[in-house]
Amino acid sequence: MDLYFTRHGKTEWNKELRFQGMTGDSPLLPSSYEEIKKLGNHIKEVPFKKIYSSTSLRARKTAEGLNSQLNQPVDIIYTDDLKELGLGQLEGQLIKEMREKYSEELGHMRNNLAHYDPQAFDGERIESAIARVSGVVKEAISDGEGPYLFVGHGASLTASIQHMSGKNLNELREMGGLNNNSLTILKTENPPYDFPFEMLLWNDDSFLQ
Repeated sequence: MDLYFTRHGKTEWNKELRFQGMTGDSPLLPSSYEEIKKLGNHIKEVPFKKIYSSTSLRARKTAEGLNSQLNQPVDIIYTDDLKELGLGQLEGQLIKEMREKYSEELGHMRNNLAHYDPQAFDGERIESAIARVSGVVKEAISDGEGPYLFVGHGASLTASIQHMSGKNLNELREMGGLNNNSLTILKTENPPYDFPFEMLLWNDDSFLQ
């Protein structure tokens, strides 16, 4: 069974280099809708059973745009569990300014999540984000059908996908983060569909060029 993952389209806050996080949100850029169409066209022949999407507006709009491009549109299941990593007081703030204030913590978030401690800014622990995102995936595939498409966010999806492929906390950022509207594919075979899953594709956005 193939599992497809994509990060939402680029937003105004992405362009302004602001943290968004779990509760922060901003509109998609006009150019993002064209990129969503390109991704949708790239995967339009995949016979998805369902799409699972974060409830954040930027993810919802991405999921709806992708679904409209499919040869066989499907139901979209919206869930808070696919939301971005909660960043507490960082949400809406400029990344550059927050890196100056929380250099050690944000360095760990970017490079080694085994040492990431978000308590200083009331953020969510990475283990919590991984548990909720991977829980959605496990629930989706429990009926043994597929493929499925999951639409989420950069930090939470990056960590969760790498975790589901068998990586430890200190390895989750070794391949970098996910680009907007990129495509990642994991594969799992035979019940009970336990981790680790095989990674077939990581962060491909060649079709956007």
